Amino acid sequence: ADPCQNEGVWTATGCSCQAYLEGDYCQFSSPTIDITPEVGSFVGMTARVTNRHFSEAMGDPSSTAYRGFADEFERTMDQIYQNVSDYHSTKILNLRNGSVVVDYKVLLHPPPEADSSYSLGRRSQELLETLTSAAQPHNCSHAASRGLGRAERVLDGVARRVAVAIAAALQLGSDQICRKRVPAKFRRFYHPYTIGRGVFCVTNCTLNVPGAINCNGG
Repeated sequence: ADPCQNEGVWTATGCSCQAYLEGDYCQFSSPTIDITPEVGSFVGMTARVTNRHFSEAMGDPSSTAYRGFADEFERTMDQIYQNVSDYHSTKILNLRNGSVVVDYKVLLHPPPEADSSYSLGRRSQELLETLTSAAQPHNCSHAASRGLGRAERVLDGVARRVAVAIAAALQLGSDQICRKRVPAKFRRFYHPYTIGRGVFCVTNCTLNVPGAINCNGG
């Protein structure tokens, strides 16, 4: 008989488990589930880096040129946006010609008490003003000025309005996301927990979490 539990599939080497399940027979749920990318709200933005030249390779997300620029840009944006309320991270969506035109999204982590009245518009304006200020020579810090010059920003008419790309994510709380990520029989054991800039679904068996207990005995 197939010994695998929780919809695990028996293979020649053992049980192949569904996502977030583990154990020899898929009998346990994972103690920690990273839901950081799914929590929060996104603001879509476009910037033009005028001290760089676009190459054909930069249009390919798998290329070294793309990845190198993306890493540098995202680190620079982390430095620029570090004091923006609820800022979490920046993720490049696309690179285009025109010096280098960068379409990117900014992930915000609203406070737990935030609801549908949370102002993405206010955060969008704060992001835009912060980036505008960083592009001015007299406001440049050493950290923000490395690599991408003065983090120069030239936004066209559409991008200047800073479109809100995904607001619906705010309506889906981290509690709900945790419940969606694990099989029904385990859902009641999970709750969201913030570690640094990350948000995770954890249980009372998760190590180094306040209130954790030793579950080695089952």
